[in-house]
Amino acid sequence: MQRSIDKRPLITKLRTRKQRLWSERSTWETHWRDLADHILPRTGQWNHDDRNRGEKKHRLIYNSTATGALEILVAGMMAGATSPARPWMRLATPDPELNLFKPVEEWLSHCSKQILRVFNRSNTYRALPRYYQELALYGTAAGVVMPHAERVIHHYPLTAGQYCLAVNDEEEVNTLYREFDMTISQMVEMFGIDRVSQAVRNSFNNGRYDEWRKVIHAIEPRFDRDPSKLDGMNMPFRSVYFEGGGKGASGQPTDVLLEEGYRDFPVLAPRWSTSGCDIYGSSPAMTALGDVRALQSMTKRLGQAIDYKTKPPTQGPAALKGMEIDKLPGGHTEIPGDQRVTPVWQTTLELNDLQQHIQTHEQRINSRFYADLFLMLASTTKSMTATEVAERHEEKLTMLGPTLERLHNELLQPLVDLTFNQMMDRGMFPPPPEELQEQELEVEFISMLAQAQQAVGAAQDDRFQSVLQGLAQTHPEAADVLDTDEYLRQYANKIGMDPRSLRTPEEISAIRQERAQAETTMQGVQAAQQAGQTGLSLAKAQQIEQQTAEQMAGSSEAAAAQDPFSGYGIE
Repeated sequence: MQRSIDKRPLITKLRTRKQRLWSERSTWETHWRDLADHILPRTGQWNHDDRNRGEKKHRLIYNSTATGALEILVAGMMAGATSPARPWMRLATPDPELNLFKPVEEWLSHCSKQILRVFNRSNTYRALPRYYQELALYGTAAGVVMPHAERVIHHYPLTAGQYCLAVNDEEEVNTLYREFDMTISQMVEMFGIDRVSQAVRNSFNNGRYDEWRKVIHAIEPRFDRDPSKLDGMNMPFRSVYFEGGGKGASGQPTDVLLEEGYRDFPVLAPRWSTSGCDIYGSSPAMTALGDVRALQSMTKRLGQAIDYKTKPPTQGPAALKGMEIDKLPGGHTEIPGDQRVTPVWQTTLELNDLQQHIQTHEQRINSRFYADLFLMLASTTKSMTATEVAERHEEKLTMLGPTLERLHNELLQPLVDLTFNQMMDRGMFPPPPEELQEQELEVEFISMLAQAQQAVGAAQDDRFQSVLQGLAQTHPEAADVLDTDEYLRQYANKIGMDPRSLRTPEEISAIRQERAQAETTMQGVQAAQQAGQTGLSLAKAQQIEQQTAEQMAGSSEAAAAQDPFSGYGIE
């Protein structure tokens, strides 16, 4: 790769790029703020000190249907795609036959289990719901996955407004700049007293340990690296920390606080869906925002209508000005003369139409967040198979398919890759079999949602099999078109069967040879028995014939002895 000719100091280049990326992202902020205000106000940080803000209230939310639907979607994605209670991924090779080779199968199974154990030990299952929440609300999620001395990996999930992204020529996210706050003591502990700015040193020396400072973290490709070197300063990606606006002793912007290198991009940045060349994604919440706004307005109007019916505005004599009127049931207010307090107008509002409109909008919002699908999965009284899920919600699973595929490619696959590489570097796996040398590995997803997506295709197989059985009754040669072994293997994969429960082609061949030999032997025995029985019957028939002949001869001799004319030709 050609070395960069940009001779500016690194800190200058980083600050310039950060400013450009922040400016480009700013066009999304108004939309993101609107989503947060109407659905989940506690998310999103739009200013560098926007933290621990108790005033972030649900002030625009009169109906929490959208908030509840978002929570259902997050819980459903967690349980359906990455449940900690069951395996949701496994390692494999692109060669199906190699996957069935026992040493390879055992090594892959062992490594898959070890990766899932690391996820359990780390904060992965606490971070994943935050990724799903950001995805469903803002269309984009982001988090940094850093090595951890004890737990292998540690997630730092981000929220909208904290970061900006850039992509490569294949529209894959390869750059992240983030802003976050650190206390004076945290900065000195992480970077050292000699690396921080003079202002931070002064605060630390004066004991102001809990003051907050803005820190910027840039993770991007290192275009000016030397590929022949493998040190940290020549890794494919660099990670740089620097103060946001900090000044050094000379009054100039502070230098880099910390610079590291990474072989793999240590960022998870999935998008729900993208359009054209957009860097940031769109979400179900964006689609439902119109319904959410209308629902809040109608719910507010419904409350006002009920107030008009139960507590209408009143009018009365001027003499009561400044006096308290008891409006509670059974209350009594003295009114001079025969004047009285009356409603300004009679409220005879029909609320059924408004309530029906509210229910319609609630149903649409729940549908946009797939709440009915995930509630079905959660409320079932028995353990449903992937095939049953597919049969009941084939249409919704088909619509969720593109999102699930992007989720696999941009969140879960990179997560497994980062974890696998960290574990390999630490020697946490046994030596692989020779058959896996220079063999690329891939990740197979076996979660409930992934299997249900595949089971949709299994329903097509069932219909094909029914047609084939019916046709074979009148045209027996139709069955010749089906490769039964391959059909069953593909069907087992679609319904999520563990491949270890299937015999290998070699085992099947050996079993069939033994069966054929046993059938041949049995046929020989039966033929021998039948031949023996035939020979025995023939011998017995000959014996009976001989005995009959002897009996007849004996009878003739006896008759001749009794007849004196026997032998003389006289009858």
